[in-house]
Amino acid sequence: MKQTKPNILLIYTGGTIGMVKDFKTGALKAFDFKTLLEKIPELQLLDCNIETVSNKPIDSSNMNPAYWVQIAELIESNYNSFDGFVILHGSDTMSYTASALSFMLENLAKPVIFTGSQLPIGHLRTDAKENLITSIQVASLQKNGMPIIQEVCLYFEYKLYRGNRTTKINAEHFQAFASPNYTELAESGVHLKINDEYLFRPQKNETFKVHKNLNNNIGLIKMFPGITKQIVESVFNAPNLKGVILETYGAGNCTTQTWFINLLEENIKKGIHVINITQCTGGSVIMGHYETSNMLKKIGVISGKDLTTEAAISKLMYLVGQNISKEMFKSTYEMALRGEMT
Repeated sequence: MKQTKPNILLIYTGGTIGMVKDFKTGALKAFDFKTLLEKIPELQLLDCNIETVSNKPIDSSNMNPAYWVQIAELIESNYNSFDGFVILHGSDTMSYTASALSFMLENLAKPVIFTGSQLPIGHLRTDAKENLITSIQVASLQKNGMPIIQEVCLYFEYKLYRGNRTTKINAEHFQAFASPNYTELAESGVHLKINDEYLFRPQKNETFKVHKNLNNNIGLIKMFPGITKQIVESVFNAPNLKGVILETYGAGNCTTQTWFINLLEENIKKGIHVINITQCTGGSVIMGHYETSNMLKKIGVISGKDLTTEAAISKLMYLVGQNISKEMFKSTYEMALRGEMT
């Protein structure tokens, strides 16, 4: 019996990839994704069926948790009708959205691939076509009738990454993203090479579930020499604050001045979650490794290990939204839920 072609849903949320140049005026205008196969005939060579939907496109600089919920709901409502999803997104906040969706989509057993471009799809030297074509190809990969990729990923410039491991590193180069603490899942060259041993696998026979309750009453403090008490207090004094991400030095170190440690301890006792991640591009927080981070460990600061800032923020929003008890929160946050930490 001939196997049917995989059905792929292409979701356009906005971004440079959705723009084409009007050659008469020179102005950029929105690309009509309903005519996708006409404009990019190479897509007809792919062994899959492609449908498109536009989700009220916005500039990715305006991305927010409410819009993440809209994307998640589109996947939820179409989950049983499609074998894979490709989400076209502006590159500036793509790692944030990919990280958030990884937590929101529990027991995901199908590919959700984020991609975009540095240049518009109609530009002479665009990277959009390759990113789009290969993302759809990756989303349609199957073995024994099952999707090979079963997680939220990000594809850009010949590499497929786990979405919640990525960060944008360059505003000008085509190689705009990196996954500093985790190997790429696939690499596109003459052949498409999948690194099977690094793929995330959901729990078997568990029901797909979409979490829509995100709490964005959180703060981010990047440590720097000379940071003042007033600045740190201004973050902790924010109304309805639930948690704070601390971007510390190296392996999780920061100032040990009494005012700083006391301020953290007071707020932790109030029930505000404080997460320690490194501001280094790569590497991990190892609390207690140096004396300067040992005090943080003693007062109950949570280790973010090797989380990216994007994953740390979206994971905090997700877990605060789950109303987990204070006693369970620390152990849950320090646990890898979707392959986001080592």
